[in-house]
Amino acid sequence: MARSKFTTRTRAALAMTVGCLAVASCGTAISQPTSAQSTSAARPTSPAPEPTAATTTPTTTPEPGTATPTPTGPPKFSAKISPVIRQLLKYSWRPGCPVQLSDLRLITMTYWGFDDKPHTGELVVYKGVADDIVSIFRRLYDWRWPINKMELVDVYKGDDFDSIEANNTSAFNCRAATGSSSWSQHAYGRAIDINPRENPYVSSNGSVAHSNARRFAKRPVQAPGVINPGDRVVKAFQAKGWEWGGYWSGIKDYQHFSKGGG
Repeated sequence: MARSKFTTRTRAALAMTVGCLAVASCGTAISQPTSAQSTSAARPTSPAPEPTAATTTPTTTPEPGTATPTPTGPPKFSAKISPVIRQLLKYSWRPGCPVQLSDLRLITMTYWGFDDKPHTGELVVYKGVADDIVSIFRRLYDWRWPINKMELVDVYKGDDFDSIEANNTSAFNCRAATGSSSWSQHAYGRAIDINPRENPYVSSNGSVAHSNARRFAKRPVQAPGVINPGDRVVKAFQAKGWEWGGYWSGIKDYQHFSKGGG
């Protein structure tokens, strides 16, 4: 009986020892991660997102006091009045002309072209009318009233016919009036011819000397650069005391404005 109890106790002790050994050897199984820990460990870490174009575009901060850029338009009218030198007028002026070089002024100013763009041109006029011309041509520019070109007649070696043939707007030229032996107002720097193709000199019989101007021989004509009776160009000159050749009786000089007549 005692031996049976001893055997039973021995077996129980052995069983307990084996169980403990099993627990010791399987300790990692007991400390398995929870389901949340397991999911976190199994899910790979996502790489950081690549920067988008929006995040990589630098933002420019204006410097303090810097004006915000605005769309640019055509430049404003500008004009400069300066003395002339002999070399500038080597064809259009000579000794014996009714005005001295010292009494002439070069006007360098902007004008609106037939190409719908601003340009810079030159006119020579008598010093006493320079301000008139600047004021009038400022208005023409603001109206975007077109002028074909504006060069000194010296570009054409002082030849009035060639300057007109090129549809050139010009002023001073020491020459006689057309069909006369008397000085033209151009010789005094008190006259200007504007767009001579669109505004031709028309003889009393209706003829014109330049073939490129024949279709503009009668008034009114509705076309760019044309001067018609009573229009705003005529009124702008009249406001400064200038006369228009389009109002002459017999012949008509539609290109011609002068201060003092003739």
